[in-house]
Amino acid sequence: MRSKVTSRLLRDSKGQIGIGTLIIFIAMVMIAAVAASVLIQTSGVLQQQAQSTGKQATQEVSSNLVIKSIEGVRAKNNATSMASNMSMFKLKVGLNVGSSPVDLDQLVISITDSTNTNDLIYANNEKTYGVAMANFSGSAIASVNLAKLLTDTQSSPGANGEYFFTVQKVRDEDISFSQSSPVMNTGDLVTIYISTVSDGDTSYTTIGDVSTSGSQKDTSLDIGPRTPVSLVFTPEAGASTIAEFVTPSSYGTKENIALYP
Repeated sequence: MRSKVTSRLLRDSKGQIGIGTLIIFIAMVMIAAVAASVLIQTSGVLQQQAQSTGKQATQEVSSNLVIKSIEGVRAKNNATSMASNMSMFKLKVGLNVGSSPVDLDQLVISITDSTNTNDLIYANNEKTYGVAMANFSGSAIASVNLAKLLTDTQSSPGANGEYFFTVQKVRDEDISFSQSSPVMNTGDLVTIYISTVSDGDTSYTTIGDVSTSGSQKDTSLDIGPRTPVSLVFTPEAGASTIAEFVTPSSYGTKENIALYP
């Protein structure tokens, strides 16, 4: 009788061990499933972050402006009566091959004459100073806004030319560029206008093709002969572009003078 009981106990013990093993196995499967789910989710997040980082890195490396040329313009009354300093810069600017689009509305241009520095933003940008350039019009032609750059003043921050720049398109095959939305794509070419009127040259009647009637505003810059000039272009994304040069030892009788390269 005792041997039969012992036999039954042994058989029950084996059954308990089998159930315990099954429970452990199921638990391991569930843990593995949860771990796999976490790993898959984590790998998906990491992939998205890697793609985003890669896109940003590509944009930073490939997107930058190329300065084709810089020309200085002197204010004048006539062919023999001209300002002793540069009154305006005309910069031909394009994009590097393969560059992402660049929004000039977010571009900052820092110009220094080795004494004073002006940080300029696009005339339609109202985010930095709370207002756009005084009397800027997104529907006007570029020459109208250029005249406002040279002659008008905003009560705050001040003279247009001391805080803003304007742009005129030269080549725009895809018609992506406008005064209200100045977006450049690869192949586009524009002229950026920077006012550099000196305090002693505000009475001349003409700057380039613009009639100022002697009402141009001082920009705190004095760019006479032998002046070191530095221009730094900082776009929203991409590498900064720097142009440095020294103005000629004499301007002579020239109204327009090539400064760079």
